[in-house]
Amino acid sequence: MWYHRDLRVHDHAPLMAALERGFTPVPVFVWTPDDGTGAASRRWLHEALGDLDAQLRALGSRLTVRVGEPREVLAGLISETGAKAVYWQERHEPLPAARDAALAAEWKRGGVAAEAFEGDCLFRPGTVLNKAGGPFRVFTPFWRHCCELPVGAPLPAPASLPAPSAWPRSESVESLGLKPRIGWDAGLTAAWDMTRAGALSRLKGFAEGGAISKYAGARDLPAVDGTSRLSPYLHFGQLSVREAYAAARRSGGEGRTRFLAELGWREFARHLLFSFPEMPRRPLDPSFERFSWADNPELAEAWRRGRTGMPLVDAGMRQLWETGWMHNRVRMVVGSFLVKNLLTDWRVGAAWFMDTLVDADMAQNTAGWQWVAGCGADAAPYFRVFNPVLQGEKFDPEGDYVRRFVPELARLPARWIHRPWEAPEAVLGAAGVRLGENYPAPVVSPALSRARALEAYARMRR
Repeated sequence: MWYHRDLRVHDHAPLMAALERGFTPVPVFVWTPDDGTGAASRRWLHEALGDLDAQLRALGSRLTVRVGEPREVLAGLISETGAKAVYWQERHEPLPAARDAALAAEWKRGGVAAEAFEGDCLFRPGTVLNKAGGPFRVFTPFWRHCCELPVGAPLPAPASLPAPSAWPRSESVESLGLKPRIGWDAGLTAAWDMTRAGALSRLKGFAEGGAISKYAGARDLPAVDGTSRLSPYLHFGQLSVREAYAAARRSGGEGRTRFLAELGWREFARHLLFSFPEMPRRPLDPSFERFSWADNPELAEAWRRGRTGMPLVDAGMRQLWETGWMHNRVRMVVGSFLVKNLLTDWRVGAAWFMDTLVDADMAQNTAGWQWVAGCGADAAPYFRVFNPVLQGEKFDPEGDYVRRFVPELARLPARWIHRPWEAPEAVLGAAGVRLGENYPAPVVSPALSRARALEAYARMRR
């Protein structure tokens, strides 16, 4: 039983199929150190693996952990255990999908059954097609079509698991070195319960505690706990998408429709990546290959560190660094600022998010960055530039979100907190704000940099 990003025993099709077919499953996780997993995701993975082992042990089984390339590691385990089959949950990222298909063919040639089961999506990518028989490239018709399809109920966890006569050797999770050597992760561990129990608590509080009924409006307010915050649990498979979908369907109100559509966007991103595997490297709109990015390393670094002088942008980037997560509305604002106001290639931002997000998901991250850059499927028009001042005043009107993550500005009145460079000197002095000293002046003018971006876009189109 080869575990990837499906770190649970509930709603687990490979596990249930193994039991139904009379196998004794040996659960295995193979850690490949250079697989590109970001630092924040590695920290979460440490907790998730320990929690999965605890779930398995409660059922009479355990998790075997090995280090190395899956081909060699699994070949050794097949030999050690005398395994007749390898089961796993299908992955749809280009490299893992190609690797798994090659391994399956190799195992079958050697007389070992190999089977991948869907479990990361509501519908297997490649099966949801438009009337022309091709993949959807616009979200609304894609999700409308999906809403007409049946979604199976989540599978229960087994009551118990049989054990082999002898367990193979296992590395300890601690020995994998997933936790950082320098303790930057205190904010992350304080912000999250990185276990299956944490996922269920969050899902119950959101879907049954009334939060979902307010979701349609509250989801845009970064200072309010108005989103589900289920994305990392879904990413690591501690919670299945069918479990989240079923819980939302049992709830009521307008917010349910909006939240289900967010699960639909997650689905859409996976289907896009399956159909267009070059997406992480190349824009879906090929004309953007000609775009004249400025790519100023100093400005990109100011963005990464939350030192742009734009309070909402800086608050978002610091929330990301502190907690490994960023509010979705703010993700759009910081993405727009990097790509359009700083004219930095969207792939720079995508790479930073992959390293720092606990929900760093290739499909959603790529689709989101291409959307905000205007070069992807169903993309926002390039001329739509999120003004961080106006976005802050609309969605964080009292400045509570900025005060939380940019404490240098905490004493500024709400009138000025999203535009401190316009505040009178007396107001800045009373608040202890010294622009250019303890808080930076804006690295660019929102208006002038917007005009520069639109000119670059016009040149590309010409």
